[in-house]
Amino acid sequence: MLDQAASYDPAATRIDISPGLADWMLEHRTSLAFTSYQTGQLILAGVDPQGRVAFNEQSYARATGLCFVGGSLRVASMFQLWRLENMLQPGQYANGAHDAVFVPRAAATVNYVDTHEVDVDRDGNVLFVNTRYSCIAITDDRWSFRPVWQPAFISALVPEDRCHLNGLGMVDGRPAFATAAGVSDRQGGWRASRTDGGILIDIAGDRIVTDRLSMPHSPRWYDGAVWLLDSGRGRLVRIDPVTGHIDPVANCPGFLRGLAFHAGHAIVTVSRTRENSARELAEQTDFERTGTPSQCGVLVIELRSGRIVQSILFDGKITEMFAVTALPGIRNPISLGPQTVDMIGTVAFDPNWNG
Repeated sequence: MLDQAASYDPAATRIDISPGLADWMLEHRTSLAFTSYQTGQLILAGVDPQGRVAFNEQSYARATGLCFVGGSLRVASMFQLWRLENMLQPGQYANGAHDAVFVPRAAATVNYVDTHEVDVDRDGNVLFVNTRYSCIAITDDRWSFRPVWQPAFISALVPEDRCHLNGLGMVDGRPAFATAAGVSDRQGGWRASRTDGGILIDIAGDRIVTDRLSMPHSPRWYDGAVWLLDSGRGRLVRIDPVTGHIDPVANCPGFLRGLAFHAGHAIVTVSRTRENSARELAEQTDFERTGTPSQCGVLVIELRSGRIVQSILFDGKITEMFAVTALPGIRNPISLGPQTVDMIGTVAFDPNWNG
């Protein structure tokens, strides 16, 4: 019997789920995965056989980037990039309830480079945003990382987080867009431009599309446009990749980081603002003016209207989220943690092997 690892302490964390979330996931045939780097968790949300939203949580130290490519779930942690595989065959269920069990099968050790987003290119290379060294890199069998791209204004790969490079957007399996908090070639220099100097970079053209963002994150190519999170202003925006025109789509109550798309909806993670570090950001100022509290959780935004239609909100020990991805075709997933008893004792091999 697999341990479902639903370790939320009701006294420490309260979870508020919008009434229609289970129906939304069933209608659109997806479940969700998201991370909290603050508490070091990979969290899966699905719908159980009784039609209720079900959660599964496992520990990954400082869990950040997340992607679901080719059936594999990739998770970035403090110094490693993990690959999780579904150990079930089509039509199989664990505990009579779970149609996917994600098991850690490999981990690339990249050491502490402040990994942000992660993805996989068309050649199978694992790409990640190496924020500490201001570059996009791939994993390597010998070295901590192998750089594949850096902004033109970065003169050296040194551990100085010069521009706070944080987001990676892919098009047709190739790196296409990146976000950074500012144009800077000195240690921590991005902090001077975090209010309104954030940038979207066209990687192939090696040009800055716009420099009028506030702490941007998570560039994505969807429906013929670039979408990203104008995080310091608490909004989802659509950007013309040629002109740089910014079209606000939705306002969200908190600091945004993760972004995914599914069936005409954007799925974002939102975090409570850090009172000291976010004091000058527009979204913090707006909250103070209106008295609206910032929130922590996952929001589902209908793109056609810009309305927040579903949500998972956390109140308690979890105050900050990071990445999110949809898990299409999966109803009720769980995962096994790399240091759990279940991970040690759960053995699976190809049932089609015949000797």
